[in-house]
Amino acid sequence: MTDEQRITGRMGMLEPAWKRRLNTLGPLLGLLLVYSIFVVIAPPSFRTLMTLETIGRQATIVGIAALGMTLVIISGGIDLSAGSVVALSTAVIATLLQVFGVGPLTAAVGGVAAGALCGLINGVLITSLRVVPFIVTLGMMLIVRGAAKGIGKEQKIDVDFERLKWLDELMASVPKGSWMLLPLGVWVLILMAVVVALLLRYTRLGRHIFAVGSNEETARLCGVAVWRVKVMVFTLCGAFAGLAGLMQFSRLTVGDPTVAVGLELNVIAAVVIGGGSLSGGEGSILGTVVGALIMTVIDNGCGQMGLPNWVQEIITGVIIIVAVALDRLRHRRAA
Repeated sequence: MTDEQRITGRMGMLEPAWKRRLNTLGPLLGLLLVYSIFVVIAPPSFRTLMTLETIGRQATIVGIAALGMTLVIISGGIDLSAGSVVALSTAVIATLLQVFGVGPLTAAVGGVAAGALCGLINGVLITSLRVVPFIVTLGMMLIVRGAAKGIGKEQKIDVDFERLKWLDELMASVPKGSWMLLPLGVWVLILMAVVVALLLRYTRLGRHIFAVGSNEETARLCGVAVWRVKVMVFTLCGAFAGLAGLMQFSRLTVGDPTVAVGLELNVIAAVVIGGGSLSGGEGSILGTVVGALIMTVIDNGCGQMGLPNWVQEIITGVIIIVAVALDRLRHRRAA
């Protein structure tokens, strides 16, 4: 038996298959319940196709960033710098377009690459200094936010309309009668979600991510290069935050160093609501996307009902606490 088979064997013995399916479908049932409640109590405008499209667009930024965060949390880590990386990405894209005059595709790649570089630095510092991810990414949150403000000289970076080309269309509403049905940004989220789900399920890296999160020392003894896995997941997390920054730029059409403050909390909440465990070793891409949609449905529904923002925050906070409590209860029963 190979080391990889030993790892996947231990993972398979953690819980029965029907429990894994229930953990995956649980968030989806929660989404249907939350949406059904607002269908009943919210104004009729909540039940329109336009509202569904709006929910999809609003969930895209958090959802894309949450894909990378899912990998980090499954591996047993956390990344508090995601919101700052989103802001940095918007500043980099705007600077490349307006100051350097590059094409939109080059600017978009530059924004994603800036995010990936931040993630790479996080991973290298965590593995080389052997410092817990919470501390390293907390420091990087401040460093990256400061760098974004430095690039923009503490101001928004405006971009001439003719330089945007197609970048402003990523998060735009779909024209009536279009075959696309959903905005480009939502399709990007769906495509990336499928890619990451396949990575976790069918690749060696995916199995090693679960193994490291389940028991890092056992994974190391079985021959897994733990440091390499951690560097890769943090790099991917940064890249997805950079991609979320591209969507944020498309939405605002400016580079804003002050945007996405606190976004990392929404991103982490989406993973946790979707069934991800902060203890590591558990999580699913479907659950994460559903978690982002649950928070968006709550925000949109409360907004259409005219409820103040503090009510939305309380409801979301209660859902997060309940999700974490259920996760801890499930772990105690398993033990």
